[in-house]
Amino acid sequence: MKKITIAIDGFSSCGKSTMAKDLAREVGYIYIDSGAMYRAVTLYSIENGIFQGDDIDTERLRKEIDDIHISFQLNPETGRPDTYLNGVNVENKIRSMGVSSRVSPIATLGFVRKAMVAQQQAMGNSKGIVMDGRDIGTTVFPDAELKIFVTATPEIRAQRRYDELKAKGQEASFDEILENVKQRDYIDQNREVSPLRKADDALLLDNTDMTIPQQKEWLKEQFNKTVKR
Repeated sequence: MKKITIAIDGFSSCGKSTMAKDLAREVGYIYIDSGAMYRAVTLYSIENGIFQGDDIDTERLRKEIDDIHISFQLNPETGRPDTYLNGVNVENKIRSMGVSSRVSPIATLGFVRKAMVAQQQAMGNSKGIVMDGRDIGTTVFPDAELKIFVTATPEIRAQRRYDELKAKGQEASFDEILENVKQRDYIDQNREVSPLRKADDALLLDNTDMTIPQQKEWLKEQFNKTVKR
């Protein structure tokens, strides 16, 4: 069976990563979480004093961006890939609200996107990958054989994020998360470089009222149709 590239784009907290990870594991593909890469750059910026309050020292980050290497390694306990920043596992750290609230301004920087896209394209050279993010089907892999664009209402997405953080034992405020979701939507859709938009040839999936098993079934069906073409 031929190997393809699968690009899954959409709004924050839509469950893109869960869908992409599950599909990759089921069909034996490599999963790449592009959003985690921008979160890792954000974490690097926080830990290395590149953030001064809410301001970013862009010149310093520009000088250091080529020293920021992000990779993924399978976690044998979860069966899913963990994110590594310069060789250190940062999977839990990058999911905190501290990183979530600062990732969008980092992701709008053109030189950061250029560096991350280059790393992503290098990872995807051999096909047989599933990648999710904001600009995978439009910028990173415009020739991907299967493109999905995922959406859901902001309230549903905020509730999912809230439940996820509480399940991990982290403090969470629904109102704060909802505000963060709406803010990220605006920034993602209005940035100058690679704004979030549905590729013309992407399939739309509104999962507001769908369960995870229903999503999985729908996605597997699209995958099977595509590889048989």
